[in-house]
Amino acid sequence: MTTSTADAVRSTSRPRVWALPARLDAPLTSYYLVLGATIALACIGLVMVLSSSSVDAIANQDSPFTEFWSQMMFAAIGVPLMYVASRVSIRSWNVGAWFLLVVALLLQVLVFSPLGVAVNGNQNWIALFGFTLQPSEVCKFALIVWSAAVLARKRPLLDQPIHVLIPVVPAAGLVLGLVLIGHDLGTSLVLMALVGTVLFIAGAPLRLFAIALGVGALLVQVMVTGSQNRMGRIGYWLSGCTNATADSAGWYDGCLQARHGMWALASGGWLGVGLGGSREKWGLLPEAHNDFIFAVIGEELGLLGTLVVLGLFAILGYGLFRIVLRSDDLFVKIATSGVLTWVLGQAVINIGAVLGLLPVVGLPLPLVSSGGSALIMTMLALGMVIGFARREAGAPEALAAHGGLVHRSLAVLPVRRDRRAR
Repeated sequence: MTTSTADAVRSTSRPRVWALPARLDAPLTSYYLVLGATIALACIGLVMVLSSSSVDAIANQDSPFTEFWSQMMFAAIGVPLMYVASRVSIRSWNVGAWFLLVVALLLQVLVFSPLGVAVNGNQNWIALFGFTLQPSEVCKFALIVWSAAVLARKRPLLDQPIHVLIPVVPAAGLVLGLVLIGHDLGTSLVLMALVGTVLFIAGAPLRLFAIALGVGALLVQVMVTGSQNRMGRIGYWLSGCTNATADSAGWYDGCLQARHGMWALASGGWLGVGLGGSREKWGLLPEAHNDFIFAVIGEELGLLGTLVVLGLFAILGYGLFRIVLRSDDLFVKIATSGVLTWVLGQAVINIGAVLGLLPVVGLPLPLVSSGGSALIMTMLALGMVIGFARREAGAPEALAAHGGLVHRSLAVLPVRRDRRAR
């Protein structure tokens, strides 16, 4: 082989070596990462909800597809909402921010009306038209959009701490107070985290976060010490849920979940016992289709299945973080950062509880666990962020080019069918 030929081979092979980094720099990378990870996690969730809920449904003399069809219905609502949200302009989100916050607050107040429903000691649901709605999920989304709109509008004044904090902190305190009155500690932790993220992106002084952490820790302590259930969960988590503590407590619910969740993960091994083959979902693991669905994934799909789920959340997080870095619009930065903290923060708390690294606080796994309000609002929030990704530099042109390619391909199909018919 001559020198010129060798150089030509190296020059043609080099782009293949660097193909992946080049694709990651493409205008539509964020769009495809967020969209793909969202759809994949939602599909995995549908399959695992069917698998983990079927036994309980049969035991309650219901169809094994009861929970699955319910989750499928909510997904069928969430997907169109996600599509619509991805087409809503940034200006429209800014205009509707106050309306969203007012609606969210009104729904949260209804929790304490005759429409309110208590579940496991938490007054955080309302019953409407035969369905239960969790207004705190609406509050998460509304608070993110409203905070981003207010802070983006006050951008020239954000060098003054008072303009960073007012009116975001009072409004967030009102939402948080209503959720805390309903005794929902898990949702309160997520709300505090996303508000902290919003203020950090807006440029709040770091010393204020030290004060906020102290106030937050005090609130959590009051919530924990005021509930025997939470005290038990924290106590068993700190003690490692040993046999002695479990036996002396008569298998306290928090300990039972933690132990059976770990046993489910341990029995799954590398590749799992097979889809549908879980033993823990046979009445042994409470909330197998909801808070502890990750344990059923580990048992049925093994370590490989759990790594796939973790990888998808990592891809989703990278896509969201990429949007924050690439955007010059403060509204986009703040709103996307809030959604990132909401989805990944809740996933970390849920998975950490299943792994025994964190106490059980009753938070579902986003996009995967059973729950209509959580699924719809999470898909709506991610749809908004997908819309941001569609407006990144070069993305509209790339989407137009791809759309033109699709139309040209479809135009050829009838000709090909005619030729085959001949």
